[in-house]
Amino acid sequence: MTRYLAAFGGAGLSMLVLDMIWLGFIAKPLYQEGIGHLMAPNPNVAVAALFYIVYAAGLVFFAVVPGARSPGWSATLGLGAFFGLVAYATYDLSNLATLRGWPPGLAAIDIAWGTVISAAAASCGRLAMQWLGKD
Repeated sequence: MTRYLAAFGGAGLSMLVLDMIWLGFIAKPLYQEGIGHLMAPNPNVAVAALFYIVYAAGLVFFAVVPGARSPGWSATLGLGAFFGLVAYATYDLSNLATLRGWPPGLAAIDIAWGTVISAAAASCGRLAMQWLGKD
């Protein structure tokens, strides 16, 4: 059980930190320009926390644990990237299909970001599972 909690903590914490940097500094102008009219002045912290909990659990279940069965890191990276691609594409493509004015360029950037951050977070989850998870 310790292994899975370590994986969950590593994936969730790394995703939170990377997303704060991405959303707070790097891509903030892109989101404000593209969907600023939809953005709340302040994020709903409780809902954001729920997202990171659910997403980290998904990464552990679908990427970290299956990827850790392989000796190298490519399985974890690949499964994490694919999980992110599917999750972020579901969100962005649904918005493109249903919302007027959703920017296609922003959707593409967001899908790419989801792919990258998910691969990185899955890798951090696996690393934490190996270092801290001594069941």
